[in-house]
Amino acid sequence: MRKSIIFLFLSAMLLTTSIAAGVDIPYLTGRVTDNAQILSSETRKSLTESLKAHESRTTNQIAILTVPTLNGESIEDYAAAVFEEWKLGQKGKDNGILIIVVPNDRRMRIEVGYGLEGTMTDSMAGRIIQYVMTPKFKKGDFAGGITDGAKAVIEILEGGKVQEIADHKRNTAEKTGFLNIESPDMTIMERILFGAFIFGIIGLFTIIGILTPGVGWFLYFFLIPFWAMFPIIILGTKGAFVCLVTYVIIFPLAKLFLKNSHWYKKAKNNLRTKGKTSIGGFVLSSGRSSGSWSSGSSGSSGFSGGGGSSGGGGASGSW
Repeated sequence: MRKSIIFLFLSAMLLTTSIAAGVDIPYLTGRVTDNAQILSSETRKSLTESLKAHESRTTNQIAILTVPTLNGESIEDYAAAVFEEWKLGQKGKDNGILIIVVPNDRRMRIEVGYGLEGTMTDSMAGRIIQYVMTPKFKKGDFAGGITDGAKAVIEILEGGKVQEIADHKRNTAEKTGFLNIESPDMTIMERILFGAFIFGIIGLFTIIGILTPGVGWFLYFFLIPFWAMFPIIILGTKGAFVCLVTYVIIFPLAKLFLKNSHWYKKAKNNLRTKGKTSIGGFVLSSGRSSGSWSSGSSGSSGFSGGGGSSGGGGASGSW
């Protein structure tokens, strides 16, 4: 019993400390709550009128909140707590949206009610953050970023299209490298991860094809469609075209260059006379009409791979 009392006491202490350390949820005093004081009175009034007019047309409730800092608290958890406390949206419709900006933490989020997730998808919320709000915030224009972000949200909810996003996708796609290649809508981290997977797989088989006598030419033609399509995910169509042209030219040149090397001739001779050879630790064997390869003497081995994606409700961002 004594241990139970001590445990309950310590748990209560930890809970009290956690609550005290957390950021307070402000009272819902209006459609725009500017606790960070980054908006002028004219901007707050204009935003309030726009959000009120939208609610009159659609019954959707959009609220804007700014707080100076979250003191290390997750913006996703804080936004969800504010949303729950403010009970945004109509009962039974769950058609509320919260736009929250934390200037000192350089974080923002668009929290979306269940009833609007089909219209304001996570992807669209992320695009508004990335392409509409973030550029203004980077320039210190909080009023412009919040105003344009709210306008974009309203346009999407009312069935329109966000012009800034459309223009960005059509005219200002990100450029990579000195080739001025258009790249798809992916973050740097996503490109690195997907690129490591895709180019790691087809790159490995390309090297095997270059180093392998005989069957290497089969791999050359076999890999052409892979070099034509897979790089589109990372580099876009122009980037994929450059990769394909590079592959088509470099592969045969590399094989012709290696053709007269001593080890290449030796490997070719071993394949013809012994039916197998070793290149770089891999044991290659050939048959009448096919070839295979394995590492060491453990037998043949193959490669396969896959991928997936996941998402949450709404979207977050930083600048």
